[in-house]
Amino acid sequence: MDSASINELMSTRFAKITPDMPVVEASSNLIKLDMIGSPVTDEAGMLVGWISERECLQAALQVVYHNQRVATVKDLMQSEVLTVSLESDVLSLAQQMLNAKPKIYPVVDADNKVLGVISRRHILNMLDDKLAELSRKAS
Repeated sequence: MDSASINELMSTRFAKITPDMPVVEASSNLIKLDMIGSPVTDEAGMLVGWISERECLQAALQVVYHNQRVATVKDLMQSEVLTVSLESDVLSLAQQMLNAKPKIYPVVDADNKVLGVISRRHILNMLDDKLAELSRKAS
């Protein structure tokens, strides 16, 4: 079965989040785009970390219920991030996503610049299209 490429499946629409941004602002950016996480990039668009709903929830609870200071993204972001490249194999990535690996990955170029994100949903949509195509051929 031919699979689509990372470039065809990835989304170039992701929350723009920087390390010095307050976590509550990052959380708002994730909510607006209905994302579970997003790359954290520097001014040049280079990957420096990852922030997810989990970290945002932690910060929001601290602010709202414990009256603690507002954290910045760099305080809570994950700095070691699994990434994929445009050349990565989609089916291998899908297999990896079945394990206890992230549900969404930043797609980066050779210089570590973020090009987009790819999630289980992107791959599942492609597989759903393939299943529909196989079903039509079988009919």
